[in-house]
Amino acid sequence: MAANTRARKNFGDSAERIAALQLEQNGYRILARNVRTRYGEIDLVAQDADGIAFVEVKARRTRNHGAPEEALTPRKQLKLVQLGAAFIAEHELFHDKAWRIDVVAIELDKTGKLIRVEIIKNAVQM
Repeated sequence: MAANTRARKNFGDSAERIAALQLEQNGYRILARNVRTRYGEIDLVAQDADGIAFVEVKARRTRNHGAPEEALTPRKQLKLVQLGAAFIAEHELFHDKAWRIDVVAIELDKTGKLIRVEIIKNAVQM
């Protein structure tokens, strides 16, 4: 694995840990991480009082390409809905639960210091 690819993976893994901790501190229970479906991967599957949340983690070190949540393109939103639907179809325990797509937006400064973590509920309108 190239150094740049490894650094990117480490950054993504760290962001997912930060997101999971923030979700737990806000009443979510993490059910699964990095879930593979035929459509791709779900970063986090969590549950709170409102139901099941399929969570996309977006992290940035700078705003050169916009805020983290701005990376949620219409195409990515459609993919997230497909991922959630595939997960629900494969796991009978969740058929009767409401579900949604949430995003955790994480921003760090250039030194790696955490400057913002925001949970955006219902980030994708279904």
